[in-house]
Amino acid sequence: MHRAERCFERLSAPLAAAAAQQCGSTLIWPFGACEQHGPHLPLVTDALFADRILDGVIEQLPEDLPLWRLPLQAIGVSPEHADFPGTLSLPPTLLLQMVESIGSQLAEMGWRRLVLFNAHGGQIALLQVAARELHHRNPSMAVLPCFLWSGVKGLSSLIPAEELEHGLHAGQAETSLMLHLAPDLVGRERPVDGLDMTQTPPSGWSLEGEAPCAWLTSEISASGVIGDSRAASISLGKGLEELLIEHWTTRLNALVNSDWPPICKRI
Repeated sequence: MHRAERCFERLSAPLAAAAAQQCGSTLIWPFGACEQHGPHLPLVTDALFADRILDGVIEQLPEDLPLWRLPLQAIGVSPEHADFPGTLSLPPTLLLQMVESIGSQLAEMGWRRLVLFNAHGGQIALLQVAARELHHRNPSMAVLPCFLWSGVKGLSSLIPAEELEHGLHAGQAETSLMLHLAPDLVGRERPVDGLDMTQTPPSGWSLEGEAPCAWLTSEISASGVIGDSRAASISLGKGLEELLIEHWTTRLNALVNSDWPPICKRI
């Protein structure tokens, strides 16, 4: 459940104006997707993760921090999953325009930081471009794009190395986290798919990572899954939630309490 006092859309106009003028005023904008996640996970998977983890982080942050959250953007850019039913995908230019338009309005109000809190791997690079363009147009507002699973220390202690590297979609991690957060949305199947090494890029290249290539899920998976969900469990999901919340609580707390970027003079 969202903390009402931390939701931008629940503020009155005067309170929103006052919030924007606080030194270091920061907004978090969660991004997900509406796309297939195999036969066992819901279309809302990425969006639900962004929404719920962000709420968990906000619960841990000090109440006096000048930080609020925007409503969830639950439909993203997902052309790689378009061959599977249920997937809805925005044109990339539309997402770029939306971030620029909303972000510019926020900058005009006086907001000093905007964090793009994204849980869909297929739009990492796009939101980085959107952030750069938005900041170029509005240099008074810092824009920080981030990915839910990126840089989180300790994942290797919970997820096997093979699955951590190749379980990109609806595998062990995502299935476990959903089993913990919303078990009623998880089907009984535990697919293993998309891991046939004869269908993956040659040595030195990868689906994601240091030298990625463009790919469509249907080219490497019949079920829509890329990974092995058989070892998924509620206990693993709980461990992942705790790790994610701890990581992002630390990062956001450090950001809001820092003087980087130098966006206002502290008295």
